[in-house]
Amino acid sequence: MLDRHRDTIVVQKPDFAIRKLSVIVTAALNLSNSNGFQAMSLRDLSKASGVSMGGLYAYFDSKTTLLKMILEEVTGQVQRVLADPPQTMTIDPVDHLKWLIDTHIRLTEAMQPWFSFAFLEAKNFPPSERRTAVDSEILTESYFAAVIDRAVAEGRFRADVSPLLPSLIKPLLQEWYVKRSKYRRRGVSMETYIETVQDLVLNACLPERRS
Repeated sequence: MLDRHRDTIVVQKPDFAIRKLSVIVTAALNLSNSNGFQAMSLRDLSKASGVSMGGLYAYFDSKTTLLKMILEEVTGQVQRVLADPPQTMTIDPVDHLKWLIDTHIRLTEAMQPWFSFAFLEAKNFPPSERRTAVDSEILTESYFAAVIDRAVAEGRFRADVSPLLPSLIKPLLQEWYVKRSKYRRRGVSMETYIETVQDLVLNACLPERRS
């Protein structure tokens, strides 16, 4: 995030800047996920983070800039992780699809507050930032669509697999980080959830599972 926004962040010492930026963003995500980003004021953020108002302005000039920084980091991490599968996972498109499901869910587990923020606050974003959130969803769907198309072309998946499937996978991925507490109360582990989503998707694709 520091590297992405060097034109906005004026703090020169990288180690100090990273530590302070982590505190600020963590506080912003906690406040937003509790009360909403719109309701959060910079004064609230200053109090929660322990960073003065002047200190906050050394990292961003407005709440909108902070919002953009968070959204771009979510999109950047999705692109960095999902676009670089291990070579062993790309040999068979079925393995690749299972890897995408597994990796996406594990990524959102590691960055749960970030992804929850992007999902829950999207309806309140300004137009430009709302477009960023939509583009991030489209990017995720594109990785799944490409693998599914390849599997169909190679005869690994049925020819009549619905073109809507990539869009239908996305809510299953979102379910984990948006309603994670529900599954914890039920004793559902992340591994069990991953396997269940993989089975649901493959049941909609593999010829031998059609019946």
